[in-house]
Amino acid sequence: MANSMTGFGRANVLFDGRELTMELKSVNHRYLDLSFRMPRHISFIEDEIRRLLAERLTRGHVDVYITYRNTRNDARTAVFDASLLKAYIDAANQCAEQFGLRNDLTATSALRLPDVMDVVEADEDREALIKLADDALEKACAELIEMRRVEGERLCADLLSRLDTVLGLRERIKERAPLVVEDYRNKLTERIASVLESAEVDTARLATEIAIFADKANIDEELVRLASHVAAARELLENGNAVGRKMDFIVQEMNREFNTIGSKANDKDITALVIEGKAEIEKIREQVQNLE
Repeated sequence: MANSMTGFGRANVLFDGRELTMELKSVNHRYLDLSFRMPRHISFIEDEIRRLLAERLTRGHVDVYITYRNTRNDARTAVFDASLLKAYIDAANQCAEQFGLRNDLTATSALRLPDVMDVVEADEDREALIKLADDALEKACAELIEMRRVEGERLCADLLSRLDTVLGLRERIKERAPLVVEDYRNKLTERIASVLESAEVDTARLATEIAIFADKANIDEELVRLASHVAAARELLENGNAVGRKMDFIVQEMNREFNTIGSKANDKDITALVIEGKAEIEKIREQVQNLE
């Protein structure tokens, strides 16, 4: 069965004091389009995630949300600006000497002075973090793909039902088509007779006119192609995987056949069936946009 492009997956992975949470949210898109939101200092994992997602997905816009927390003892270090602190101390000594004040500056209070202290994030272990991201992606992507599969089954069931409806309309058109020529024959004969009244009708000319009309109104080829398109669509939905683009093309062709049938048939009953068919095709087209 074909898959949907709509889904969600989430995973939380914790190892050796590093915790990474990844959320994947996918919606419809013509191609595979990835968007990332993550802490800037771990952005080096983006290329790896892009590569892995491209191996698993073919279409859809996927938002990738990543949060990261490093609780290891070596995750952060506190450093002080020695030159700035010296300037503060020199200023404090000068102030105390000039104005006769007691200099009560201590190390603790000195470190609280503006911009003296800074907490620095340690350089991340790239290899360890990429491994963590790989594990999170594996779990989140499996959940996403499963949701897309389940939604795809629902979509395919709906599409197969609509294809049956299209096939049913096609059969009704096929039954009606031979009667169109017969109706035309009767109406033409009646009109000629009413005009000529008692004059003899030229049966040879009448037969020629009917033959010309029958040739113009013939929709056998369109009906055969329509049945073929429906069969191809069913085959894709039942046995395919990434079938969205192919289904989109087939839907266009089915719509084209209905348009041609409507223009050639010259019959109000067939026109009504064509309108029903085109409405059903439009519903199919909307659903196909959700397929991977």
